[in-house]
Amino acid sequence: MKDIIKNAKRIVIKFGTNALSADDGDLSLSRLYSFLEDIAALHRRGKEILVVTSGAVGVGRRILGLTQQDEGVSLKQACAAVGQTSLMKIYEDGFKRLGITAAQVLLTEDDFANRARYLSLRDTLSRLLELNCIPVINQNDTVSTNELRGYKDKGVKVCFGDNDKLSALVASGLDADLLCIMSDVEGLYNGDPRKDENAKLISRVKGVTEEVEALGFCASSRGRGGMKTKLEAAKVVTRSGAAMVIAYGKRPGAVGAVFGPEFKGTLFEPVEHLPGKKLWLAYATNVSGGVRVNAGAEKALCEKGSSLLPAGITAVEGEFEAGDAVYILDEAGKELARGLANYSSDDCRKIAGLKSEEIAKKLGFKNYDEAVHRDNIVLL
Repeated sequence: MKDIIKNAKRIVIKFGTNALSADDGDLSLSRLYSFLEDIAALHRRGKEILVVTSGAVGVGRRILGLTQQDEGVSLKQACAAVGQTSLMKIYEDGFKRLGITAAQVLLTEDDFANRARYLSLRDTLSRLLELNCIPVINQNDTVSTNELRGYKDKGVKVCFGDNDKLSALVASGLDADLLCIMSDVEGLYNGDPRKDENAKLISRVKGVTEEVEALGFCASSRGRGGMKTKLEAAKVVTRSGAAMVIAYGKRPGAVGAVFGPEFKGTLFEPVEHLPGKKLWLAYATNVSGGVRVNAGAEKALCEKGSSLLPAGITAVEGEFEAGDAVYILDEAGKELARGLANYSSDDCRKIAGLKSEEIAKKLGFKNYDEAVHRDNIVLL
């Protein structure tokens, strides 16, 4: 366990709002500066560090004299605009005093979902690491509303809606060895430790199973994540061939403690190493629609690695164009896989249930025999 952490070369460290906040909700400067000192020590040891930080909205609220009760997406965006400047200045000044150059990177969902932008982002972050900089990354809340609004009324499954998932996408996309999430809990428990005094810490997890996912619980009032989103992040990271740690971050020196002999937290071990394109397709795409399939198609996909043929489609949901990422659901509505559609949603509705040789007669053309080719399908 300690060797996995000790030997990590490229590390993403994510600070949640609660890890950065004092009990009164203000940014804890002493704690944050201690984190920067810990990161600088790792940097001097030759580690490549990327930071994903929360806190811009909270800092903006304080500057503007607002409270948690002041609601509204545009108001939160305004808070993010005010707070991000102050938050980044703290990182910039703190790292500068330690002889390190910080680089601000603000991201939206489209920076991942668009394949060309995703690859460009990889190149940029890689070059910053080559230049011995530490990228400080946050979601661009001022222009991106999916995180602030939530998913319910969207009709779109976005690739990330919180900084836990964002940090996982950064870690997996940059081939990091370790994602370290600094939280307001010490790790994953077999119950919610804020409500159950008998809950016990789980020190090691291999595979985010349904039983493990059931241990997720909701966010606190200041944060937007919670254990549920951390487990979603763990699923992404461990399938990319990296490890992930959840550790307690509400004390000075917490980052250094993760890499010291007295580490206490939860380590999620790597379980797979998905190829880059399949990893992107599974977790970094925005999905606005998909298809339901019958039991025969489900078996062919999951057990044989087959393509999805029109004959296996029982229903089409949402709207999408040929080439878009789509979800593939079983008869009960559970997402089995994601893939790149060969036909639009309108065309899929017309050919659903048909044999491949009937496509041309129904549509007047046939570009493919498959609705989704197996080379463009990844199982979830």
